[in-house]
Amino acid sequence: MPNSSQTSIKDPFMPCKNLTFLSPNIMRGLLAICIFAVFSICYFSSLPGSKWRFNYGEIRIHASYNQLTNNGGDQETDISHILFGIGGSAKTWNRRRHFCELWWKPNVTRGFVWLDKGPDQWPETSPPYKVSDDTARFKYTCWYGSRSAVRIARIVKESFELGLENVRWFVMGDDDTVFFTENLVNVLNKYDHKEMYYIGGNSESVEQDVVHSYTMGYGGGGFAISYPLAAELVRILDGCIDRYAEFYGSDQKIGGCMSEIGVPVTKELGFHQLDIRGSSYGLLSAHPLAPLVSLHHLDYVQPLFPFTNRVAAVKKLISAYKSDPARALQHSFCYDLTRNWSISISWGYTVQLYPVLVRAKELNTPLRTFLTWRTWSDNPFTFNTRILRLDPCERPVLFYFDGVEEFGNGNTLTRYKRPHDAYWRKCESKNYKAAYLVKGFNVSAGFLDPRIWNKAPRRQCCEITNGSDQRDGVVQVRIRGCSQWESVTPP
Repeated sequence: MPNSSQTSIKDPFMPCKNLTFLSPNIMRGLLAICIFAVFSICYFSSLPGSKWRFNYGEIRIHASYNQLTNNGGDQETDISHILFGIGGSAKTWNRRRHFCELWWKPNVTRGFVWLDKGPDQWPETSPPYKVSDDTARFKYTCWYGSRSAVRIARIVKESFELGLENVRWFVMGDDDTVFFTENLVNVLNKYDHKEMYYIGGNSESVEQDVVHSYTMGYGGGGFAISYPLAAELVRILDGCIDRYAEFYGSDQKIGGCMSEIGVPVTKELGFHQLDIRGSSYGLLSAHPLAPLVSLHHLDYVQPLFPFTNRVAAVKKLISAYKSDPARALQHSFCYDLTRNWSISISWGYTVQLYPVLVRAKELNTPLRTFLTWRTWSDNPFTFNTRILRLDPCERPVLFYFDGVEEFGNGNTLTRYKRPHDAYWRKCESKNYKAAYLVKGFNVSAGFLDPRIWNKAPRRQCCEITNGSDQRDGVVQVRIRGCSQWESVTPP
């Protein structure tokens, strides 16, 4: 009997030795079966759409996925490649639909408004709708939130499972989000739709980013998910929703899922959540150097233009945008050294005239015309701001977009006028009195090639073309590309 204190070491090849009792014919038969099985698995797993795949879920990859890997997937992305998923509700749609209808193009734009229940009637001018699946089985434990976050988080999954052809990007937004689709297409064309991309922007209010996340795309401003990433996301989404049951919003839940997949948000500065209170003027008049992609919370901020309602104000901005999409809200500034004037232009929106020389750093910093979203405080924001003084002698003279003309040689002329200011305090200093004599600005510019956003970004330059000869009270300004070695530098 062997000693129990001795360790028994097994020969790793012992199982093979135990087979030596089998006859050679049986051994050859088993070997043939094994070889056939291996080749069969390899063959079937290589077939398109095959279910013989070693993955951790049962998500079905639609035939459109195969288009991403053939030659047809190499053409530039256009609006037909985007499927929009708009979070809405039957109760609020009639109140908010006007924003969506400003940018939606029937028979051109693809997607659906996802509702909590079927509406009594549906306007012909609205995008088509679908009713979301019941989500009662999912957990939701955020005490101050709404269970609708679960339903809206699943829009990307339900959109994916429609199996529509030729989809490269799933773009999520709210029913009060305005998308600038030409610019959205140009932004997405910067990225390879065959890779896993998650593209969007953060909140403007630091307190929102601290509570929710800096590492997610905010849903109101909209975010885009490439098809391959959507295929990964929908596989884990339902379980992920339960794992992050305490999260407030749908976008926060999606962000948590992206963390599990390991794909970070790619931030684009043109997605605007507009988590601000008051007037968005300061932000939009010093827009970041990026194409305008979206605006959100337009029902909560003041109208973009004075003396008009919110929908009409957005429609006015869109009229400028349509003339030159890539240039909308692009910021330029220049100086009139004969009168010590500083002129700041947000194309298609506003002109600010300072009858003093203001340094470029200040002109490039948004005026704080707004407060934070949650606590209505004057800071902090995710970008620098400067104080808008109450003293009229420390404020710019404002002019707002009033119309646009297009010329056949690839140019536009935008007009800006000073609104009625009978109730506003005026500065009595000599230099401001001269500025108040200006009735408006005419700004000419060539069409901005959207491919410029694929290059290293640089703000364009401008110059006053009629000097001090302003018999009609209108200043003529030309926006152009900067010359070599040119900088905006006051003395």
